[in-house]
Amino acid sequence: MFSGLDLVLDWVTELGAVLVTVEYRLAPEYPDPYPREDMYAALEWLAAHVTDLDVRADRILVAGASSGGGLAAGLALAARDRGGPRLCGQVLDYPMLDDRCTTASIEQFDGIGVWDRISNETGWTALLGEQRGTDLVSPYAAPARAQNLRGLPPAFIDVGAAEIFRDEAIGYANRIWQAGGDAELHVWSGAFHACDIFAPHTSVGRSMIRTRNTWVEKILAD
Repeated sequence: MFSGLDLVLDWVTELGAVLVTVEYRLAPEYPDPYPREDMYAALEWLAAHVTDLDVRADRILVAGASSGGGLAAGLALAARDRGGPRLCGQVLDYPMLDDRCTTASIEQFDGIGVWDRISNETGWTALLGEQRGTDLVSPYAAPARAQNLRGLPPAFIDVGAAEIFRDEAIGYANRIWQAGGDAELHVWSGAFHACDIFAPHTSVGRSMIRTRNTWVEKILAD
């Protein structure tokens, strides 16, 4: 859960942000809803301690990568639906959003890449068990299932063109726009899953990091 944490330390050193990481319980030992409820409990704790932590209550932003991106998206949905702490933004890096695993990009990256179709099905099954792919799955666990994407905080969504989450990330951004929301989408040509973590020295990896940091700076400053 701390993989890639170094990439957001600039938010602390350059932007003055307070970074809170959540040691949420992990599947399959702790399946849904444990991970997402741990995240929501952490958000409520943060909101209750903004004075102690020197955090602005109107500048709480959630962020995550891969499965963490799915958790961040689900957290934004839950905060909206429960009337919870108001978020100023959500950073969804190559997010894992849909347990149904039916997009073209998932079929294209079968047996290739750092996270492929089998990895994805295995991960979703660990989280959801026999409910995976059925109508019993909560949109807070698989945000692509949410029927209503209105009223969400501005979203930054980025994804590689050469990875399985390409199509569901694009689809999620498109549905936010259709609902009248604010989303900034980047599809990085040639980038594989978590390219910015595994290959931060590459031109595309550097561009991913720089573009994300620019958006976060804008959201926190506005």
